[in-house]
Amino acid sequence: MSAEPYERSEPRPRSRRSEASGPGAAKLPSVTRLRLPIGIQTFREIREGGFYYVDKTGFAKRLVEEGKHYFLSRPRRFGKSLFLDTLKELFEGNEPLFRGLEIHADRKWSERHPVVRLSWGGADFRSTPLADIAEARLEEIEGDLDVTGRPGPAPVRLRRLIRALHRKTGRRAVVLVDEYDKPILDVLGEPETARRHRDYLRGLYGVVKDADAHVRFSFFTGVSRFTRVSLFSELNNLTDITLAPSYSSLCGYTEADLDRVFAPELPGFDRERIREWYNGYNWRGPERVYNPFDILLLFRQREFDVHWFETATPSFLIETLRRDGLFTPSLDGMFGTRELLSSFDIDEIAPEALLFQTGYLTIAGEEDWGGRPMYRLGYPNREVRQSLNEHLLGALTPSEARRAAPSGRLAGLFEARDFDGIEALFRAFFASIPFEWHTKNALGRYEGYYASVFYSYCAASGLEAVAEDSSSRGRLDLAVRLRDAAYLIEFKVVDDEPTGSALAQLKAREYAEKHRERSEEIYLIGVEFSRASRNLAAFEVERA
Repeated sequence: MSAEPYERSEPRPRSRRSEASGPGAAKLPSVTRLRLPIGIQTFREIREGGFYYVDKTGFAKRLVEEGKHYFLSRPRRFGKSLFLDTLKELFEGNEPLFRGLEIHADRKWSERHPVVRLSWGGADFRSTPLADIAEARLEEIEGDLDVTGRPGPAPVRLRRLIRALHRKTGRRAVVLVDEYDKPILDVLGEPETARRHRDYLRGLYGVVKDADAHVRFSFFTGVSRFTRVSLFSELNNLTDITLAPSYSSLCGYTEADLDRVFAPELPGFDRERIREWYNGYNWRGPERVYNPFDILLLFRQREFDVHWFETATPSFLIETLRRDGLFTPSLDGMFGTRELLSSFDIDEIAPEALLFQTGYLTIAGEEDWGGRPMYRLGYPNREVRQSLNEHLLGALTPSEARRAAPSGRLAGLFEARDFDGIEALFRAFFASIPFEWHTKNALGRYEGYYASVFYSYCAASGLEAVAEDSSSRGRLDLAVRLRDAAYLIEFKVVDDEPTGSALAQLKAREYAEKHRERSEEIYLIGVEFSRASRNLAAFEVERA
């Protein structure tokens, strides 16, 4: 299959914070500005409160018409909860809220269904037993729906509730489960607790299938996609639309959404810069989408920054990658099958699945490997690439080393072609790393450790760093690209004295030829690390 819809070749901006204006800033007509729905997950509040709303009801219409039981996985803060609340208002027949939206003319508004909406948000699963939380949530739902419930285990209580609603209203119930996996994800650091929660939820969610005769529609959302064996064995009737191209933009904003809905906010912004920072997420659809949280924060604060990434430090993710000794330059360009990307289990967490499902990598391309589709993963945008590598650098080096050589300087040194400055910066940086830290983070081989640190340092600086850049002559260790220049870097580890082998390999394999059409200036940089000194043995530069 073609990789065309997902390929990204545009240059990336360099600084983290940038002014909204610029030579490419959008010039759009003045339109009445509405309120920004930051953090609002209630459809009614948005529709009645004068907020911007991106119409997703066309997706809801198709889901209702084409099937019955669905599952969708998306990263946090992508609008899953708002879409579930939209479904709730739709099935409850609250017609005034949908006037002017895509679904309005085609809906029979007299057809109303009782809705059971179960959400795990706000609960503390580390200190309170899951069974107690589940029973309390169901008691709240019973009260909201005016159904008299009886004490008992949550699965029994949910089954009674679904049947009672059908009898009471004469219409089958709708079941919407938000953050279905939160009770597990919150305790991943405690594997035994996570397994207990997984087994409990398997029985609870299985009720929806058992009560199928009393259910009109069900929709489960979450961040992860646990395997059918581990959690979904009781829900094998779910249609997983996570990687369905026709639903790829169900969550997130498209370019057309920005033009149509947020036109009043765009004047003064460089659209290309917005794309570089926040666009790039793809679930096999015809176009990439923006993270809604990023866009809303951008329009409120009027500056480019790491809005989404800073909402939660991915400590479990970073620790998992560090413990597994993952070679950080390999992240941007990993491959995975559909089965791998769509599976997640407590006992076997594949880095590719973890990074993809949590939103730190996205589908950058699709290839046919002997009749089997393989998905190439990559960072969705600058925000994620830069921020994730800042955290990875923190796992690879002690804090005193990072303070000794702040990464903000590096981009300016590359821009100025100050190679002496670049060499001095990295010498000071590696010199500040204690001996025992090398042993702790060796990634199984010294070259892997040094290359990982070098790569993450560049990426954390906001530079466009492409690891293992392929050409007909082989794989280049690292390419750092600016708008008018390319720096081609090869790493070698030597016993002590420099050998010149890194630079010699760069020249022998003619890596520069691939970059000549795009870059006005090309520099070859051979970097050798000494096993004895644990620092740079050579830093040779030659213009190609």
